Amino acid sequence: MGPAYRLFYDEPLRPVRAFGTKIIDARGDEYLDAYNNVASVGHNHPHVVAAVHRQLQTINTNTRYLQPDIIDYAENLVATHDAALDNVMFTCTGSEANDLALRVARVVSGGTGVIVTENAYHGCTRDVASWSPASGTGAMLGRDVRLVPAPDTYRYDAAQVRELFLNSVQTQIDDLARRGVRLAALVVDSIFSSDGIYPDPGVLAAAADLVHRAGGLIISDEVQPGFARTGAAMWGYQRSGFTPDLATMGKPMGNGMPVAGMVAQSRHLDAFAEDVAYFNTFGGENAPIAAAQAVLEVIEGEGLMANSRDKGDQLVVGFRTILDRAGFAADVRGSGLYVGVELVHDPVDKDPDAALTSAFVNGLRDRKVLTSAAGTYGNVIKIRPPLVFSQSDTDRLLAEFEHVARDLAAGRSPGRSVSVAGWQPPNRDDLRRLIAEELRDMMGGSRG
Repeated sequence: MGPAYRLFYDEPLRPVRAFGTKIIDARGDEYLDAYNNVASVGHNHPHVVAAVHRQLQTINTNTRYLQPDIIDYAENLVATHDAALDNVMFTCTGSEANDLALRVARVVSGGTGVIVTENAYHGCTRDVASWSPASGTGAMLGRDVRLVPAPDTYRYDAAQVRELFLNSVQTQIDDLARRGVRLAALVVDSIFSSDGIYPDPGVLAAAADLVHRAGGLIISDEVQPGFARTGAAMWGYQRSGFTPDLATMGKPMGNGMPVAGMVAQSRHLDAFAEDVAYFNTFGGENAPIAAAQAVLEVIEGEGLMANSRDKGDQLVVGFRTILDRAGFAADVRGSGLYVGVELVHDPVDKDPDAALTSAFVNGLRDRKVLTSAAGTYGNVIKIRPPLVFSQSDTDRLLAEFEHVARDLAAGRSPGRSVSVAGWQPPNRDDLRRLIAEELRDMMGGSRG
């Protein structure tokens, strides 16, 4: 495997089995997954697994044939969006969906200019990587790409954040125009996840007006805030109070199956389709669509939007209390089950403390809780668990977070995990037997 791959944690994890919010490693240890939004309704959710199993036993082919199940899902998906977003096109990944969305925006607007935030990540295709500055310093930004700062609600008050963001967007629109470049789109993730997790404080609706006046479109990247993640609405743009021209979806859509998509105002797709035929062999296959349909059913049937709001509110209050008690300078922010904990050296200068953040992330990993880091300087702990996060999961995360905070405040290395009240460890013998069986199956029955 090529060297561009990256692993999590100082001591990398080797998972072999997962269920709900838990991941089992090769030694049989159970981890609480407070990070993976791909398994949006929980690892191996039985309703999703059953739907995919049934479909794979029936047919799994592409969208050039009449497929009633795909139409049914398209109607159900579009019904969750604002009424203006009345068409959908399917892809395999969020990167492909964002690539397609900008293609549409360029045709409709006649422009090529793209505005994104300074540490945005929108995908890994060649085009999308050219407007994903978070891809790394080796990724070359496109000539017609312009960057604006994310709305930093930690360092500025609401009025300042609004003024800074809108002025930055207008400045970049004007700069493109001076260079003879017409704006195609402003692309935003309304929770600004890669920038450090700043749930839109109310700037995007006004920014959309600026973009439309310049002849551009606004694309809402819903890979991170979509599918009830924020607890306030099904989609991030709905929480933000604006209707985009195009909205893209990715990872959480099929709970790990390769399905993604773009919803759009039909007038834009009509213009695009006049001269462009779009076909994606695996985009809209029956089995991934079955998974996606099951995900919608689970979100509604299990009340996961309300659960996201409830558990997320508890986490924000809990993290703040723990950090204040331990004496750390930090800002805790988020919406629903997407929470960021920004750690700084002191509360006045607010200089990023990436080393402390890494110590927290790795300390939690040592205590069998999985999180990660985000932000331009890597100083924001990213908490983004499956939407089925339970009360016992919430209690366990807060208990382990407090253990790590106490150890770090005392200058100790965080210790290994112990039992938490209300949580019982799994039966190790059963887990080891299951893992051994799975490994033998993977090796073709060999006992070597």
